[in-house]
Amino acid sequence: MQRTVQPEILDSLPPDHPDALHNRRDLRVINRVMGNFRWLLRSLRSLRTEGDAVIEVGAGTGELGRLLLAQGIPVAGLDLWPRPAGWPDARDWHTADLRAFDGYDRYPVVVGNLILHQFSAAELAEIGGRLRRTARAILACEPARRRRSQVLFATLGPLLGANAVSLHDGQVSIAAGFLADDLPRALGLDPAEWNVNCSTTFLGAYRMIAVRKSDLNRKIGKDGKKTRMS
Repeated sequence: MQRTVQPEILDSLPPDHPDALHNRRDLRVINRVMGNFRWLLRSLRSLRTEGDAVIEVGAGTGELGRLLLAQGIPVAGLDLWPRPAGWPDARDWHTADLRAFDGYDRYPVVVGNLILHQFSAAELAEIGGRLRRTARAILACEPARRRRSQVLFATLGPLLGANAVSLHDGQVSIAAGFLADDLPRALGLDPAEWNVNCSTTFLGAYRMIAVRKSDLNRKIGKDGKKTRMS
């Protein structure tokens, strides 16, 4: 199944549009069913060094960020959407395009959930060029590009109450998703410099953990054991 990137309906809607509000409800259900937030939280606990600031790219309404903050992980949000209601005043929220954001050097750990599949190969190369400069760890949870995932979503989506926007965008997202080493290659993560682990789940999640090897060696030396990569 060849990767194709097409516009998603949600990107054309204002944040307060009824269909956008319903779509956010649908995404909460999808993330819960796929276990995306649980995996990201568990992985961050294993990989993050005390004091490391985290930035979530494509943070949307800040739901993942608020979960991480509640678990004591300092996280900032980055999204084209404005600062969401309920986002703590003490935590940064950057309203900016993640392709042009110039503050990544403040955040050694970068997290993305269901966001990177929206970008073309050229755009991912541009994003990767920015992240590679200063990031020590990059975690991403994206759709696995499989036809069976499209069939599964077409079957379960209506049963879960997904609206027309979610049903359309879900299929587009899966077609733009990743398999194997698609994402680290697109981001330009050199295997000589990065330790990368990519995996997929039965329910259609594609998960990537990339840790700069120099940082992994430092963490091994500090902890006396190898960092768990999955």
